[in-house]
Amino acid sequence: MSDRITAIVLAAGRGRRMGSSIQKQYMQLAGQPLICHTLRAFEKSPVDDIILVCGSGEVDYCRTQIVDVCGFTKIRAIVCGGAERYDSVYEGLKAAAGCDYVLIHDGARPCVTDAVIRAAIDGARQYGACVIAVPVKDTIKVADADGFAVETPPRSSLWAMQTPQAFAYSLVYEAYQRFLDPAADQRGSAVIAPGGRLSAVTDDAMVVERMTGVKVRLIRGSYENIKVTTPEDLAVAEVFLSHLSQEFGDRS
Repeated sequence: MSDRITAIVLAAGRGRRMGSSIQKQYMQLAGQPLICHTLRAFEKSPVDDIILVCGSGEVDYCRTQIVDVCGFTKIRAIVCGGAERYDSVYEGLKAAAGCDYVLIHDGARPCVTDAVIRAAIDGARQYGACVIAVPVKDTIKVADADGFAVETPPRSSLWAMQTPQAFAYSLVYEAYQRFLDPAADQRGSAVIAPGGRLSAVTDDAMVVERMTGVKVRLIRGSYENIKVTTPEDLAVAEVFLSHLSQEFGDRS
């Protein structure tokens, strides 16, 4: 019996930095809502099914205007996310029960390729926990509270995290349970930033590392696997999508 692979695609963010009344995941990109490009990459990949996590009150819209219009067949469930990214991930994990491995992906990364998705799946099978990432190209400075540079970490050791982040399902589900369970003695204690800001938890690898102690393997991804965050990112993503269409055929 083969492993069951589920992709959780997060589309519950508000996209405040985009400066638009339309959430970025529904903005037009190359003639379609951005989220359609992301979902199509997973629809055509080896994953068995997809959980789409959307914002409050958006389930019907996603079902009729995204899933039905685009003809996606692998989407097992559409669920509402929460106030923070980690809340949305947990809702997606609960809906993904029964799978062996899970890929967690930002819906605002529409240029993810089949090769990257396959690498994440292979990494999860081999290591139990992995994240797609790329070595940083620029020198990074650490600043103090007043904005002065205080440290320059060696660039050779720095990687920029991307998604998908992929895990054995039981591992990541247990990590999130421990992190979010208010009855647990160690609820988030190892991942809360100074000042008690749970919002400082920005990726799934951090939760797994600190709640379970399991090391997360870095899997080299693609510099084109950008996250659309600001208006100029839309233009860049459209160029990258055109490259993908020319190289691998139409993804529509």
